[in-house]
Amino acid sequence: MAIKNVLIVLAFLGLISNAVATRELYVKPEDNLEARLEASGGLVECWNALMEMKSCSNEIVLFFLNGETDIGPECCRAIDIVTKNCWPAMLTSLGFTAEEGNILRGYCDASSSAPALAPTATVKYQI
Repeated sequence: MAIKNVLIVLAFLGLISNAVATRELYVKPEDNLEARLEASGGLVECWNALMEMKSCSNEIVLFFLNGETDIGPECCRAIDIVTKNCWPAMLTSLGFTAEEGNILRGYCDASSSAPALAPTATVKYQI
Protein backbone atom coordinates (compact mmCIF):
# COMPACT_ATOMS: atom_id res chain seq x y z
CA MET A 1 0.00 0.00 0.00
CA ALA A 2 2.82 2.40 0.88
CA ILE A 3 4.61 1.67 -2.39
CA LYS A 4 1.42 2.39 -4.32
CA ASN A 5 1.08 5.79 -2.60
CA VAL A 6 4.74 6.64 -3.29
CA LEU A 7 4.32 5.77 -6.97
CA ILE A 8 1.19 7.95 -7.21
CA VAL A 9 3.01 10.89 -5.59
CA LEU A 10 6.01 10.45 -7.90
CA ALA A 11 3.78 10.31 -10.97
CA PHE A 12 1.95 13.41 -9.81
CA LEU A 13 5.23 15.27 -9.23
CA GLY A 14 6.47 14.20 -12.65
CA LEU A 15 3.38 15.62 -14.34
CA ILE A 16 3.65 18.90 -12.44
CA SER A 17 7.37 19.30 -13.17
CA ASN A 18 6.74 18.61 -16.88
CA ALA A 19 4.02 21.26 -16.98
CA VAL A 20 6.21 23.83 -15.22
CA ALA A 21 9.28 23.08 -17.34
CA THR A 22 7.46 23.62 -20.62
CA ARG A 23 5.85 26.88 -19.53
CA GLU A 24 7.39 30.08 -20.94
CA LEU A 25 8.34 32.65 -18.38
CA TYR A 26 7.47 36.28 -18.91
CA VAL A 27 10.28 38.70 -18.09
CA LYS A 28 9.24 42.26 -17.39
CA PRO A 29 11.32 44.90 -19.21
CA GLU A 30 12.52 46.41 -15.92
CA ASP A 31 13.88 43.00 -14.90
CA ASN A 32 16.17 42.84 -17.93
CA LEU A 33 19.74 43.17 -16.61
CA GLU A 34 21.15 44.23 -19.95
CA ALA A 35 18.65 47.09 -20.26
CA ARG A 36 19.37 48.25 -16.71
CA LEU A 37 23.10 48.25 -17.35
CA GLU A 38 22.73 50.22 -20.56
CA ALA A 39 20.44 52.71 -18.83
CA SER A 40 22.95 53.20 -16.02
CA GLY A 41 25.83 54.18 -18.27
CA GLY A 42 26.86 50.79 -19.58
CA LEU A 43 28.78 48.03 -17.93
CA VAL A 44 31.86 48.41 -20.11
CA GLU A 45 32.11 52.14 -19.42
CA CYS A 46 31.80 51.51 -15.66
CA TRP A 47 34.47 48.82 -15.62
CA ASN A 48 36.84 50.92 -17.75
CA ALA A 49 36.37 53.87 -15.39
CA LEU A 50 36.92 51.61 -12.41
CA MET A 51 40.20 50.35 -13.89
CA GLU A 52 41.26 53.95 -14.52
CA MET A 53 40.49 54.81 -10.90
CA LYS A 54 42.52 51.81 -9.79
CA SER A 55 45.50 53.03 -11.81
CA CYS A 56 45.33 56.48 -10.21
CA SER A 57 44.64 55.26 -6.68
CA ASN A 58 48.03 56.64 -5.54
CA GLU A 59 46.85 60.16 -6.43
CA ILE A 60 43.59 59.58 -4.57
CA VAL A 61 45.29 58.25 -1.44
CA LEU A 62 47.72 61.19 -1.40
CA PHE A 63 44.77 63.53 -1.85
CA PHE A 64 43.13 62.16 1.31
CA LEU A 65 46.41 62.13 3.26
CA ASN A 66 47.71 65.58 2.26
CA GLY A 67 44.63 67.34 0.99
CA GLU A 68 46.92 69.14 -1.45
CA THR A 69 47.70 66.64 -4.17
CA ASP A 70 46.14 67.40 -7.52
CA ILE A 71 44.08 64.65 -9.09
CA GLY A 72 44.61 64.47 -12.83
CA PRO A 73 41.84 65.04 -15.40
CA GLU A 74 41.70 61.39 -16.51
CA CYS A 75 41.31 60.26 -12.92
CA CYS A 76 38.61 62.90 -12.35
CA ARG A 77 36.79 61.70 -15.46
CA ALA A 78 36.84 58.14 -14.10
CA ILE A 79 35.64 59.35 -10.68
CA ASP A 80 32.82 61.25 -12.36
CA ILE A 81 31.67 58.19 -14.33
CA VAL A 82 31.85 55.79 -11.37
CA THR A 83 30.13 58.10 -8.87
CA LYS A 84 27.38 59.32 -11.20
CA ASN A 85 26.66 56.51 -13.68
CA CYS A 86 27.63 53.25 -11.98
CA TRP A 87 26.55 51.23 -8.99
CA PRO A 88 27.73 52.59 -5.64
CA ALA A 89 29.18 49.18 -4.79
CA MET A 90 31.73 49.57 -7.58
CA LEU A 91 33.44 52.39 -5.69
CA THR A 92 33.59 50.34 -2.51
CA SER A 93 35.27 47.51 -4.42
CA LEU A 94 38.38 49.73 -4.51
CA GLY A 95 38.14 50.37 -0.77
CA PHE A 96 36.56 53.83 -0.88
CA THR A 97 33.41 54.68 1.06
CA ALA A 98 30.44 56.51 -0.43
CA GLU A 99 31.43 59.61 1.58
CA GLU A 100 34.95 59.54 0.13
CA GLY A 101 33.40 59.17 -3.33
CA ASN A 102 31.33 62.31 -2.70
CA ILE A 103 34.46 64.19 -1.59
CA LEU A 104 36.34 63.10 -4.71
CA ARG A 105 33.43 64.04 -6.94
CA GLY A 106 33.20 67.44 -5.27
CA TYR A 107 36.91 68.06 -5.77
CA CYS A 108 36.79 67.00 -9.42
CA ASP A 109 33.63 69.04 -10.10
CA ALA A 110 35.26 72.12 -8.56
CA SER A 111 38.55 71.64 -10.42
CA SER A 112 36.83 71.13 -13.77
CA SER A 113 34.68 74.24 -13.35
CA ALA A 114 37.62 76.45 -12.36
CA PRO A 115 38.64 78.68 -15.26
CA ALA A 116 41.93 77.78 -16.82
CA LEU A 117 44.59 80.42 -16.38
CA ALA A 118 45.68 81.99 -19.61
CA PRO A 119 49.41 82.10 -20.16
CA THR A 120 50.80 85.54 -19.49
CA ALA A 121 52.57 87.23 -22.32
CA THR A 122 55.93 88.71 -21.53
CA VAL A 123 56.89 91.80 -23.37
CA LYS A 124 60.53 92.69 -23.68
CA TYR A 125 61.44 96.29 -24.12
CA GLN A 126 64.69 97.30 -25.71
CA ILE A 127 66.37 100.39 -24.38
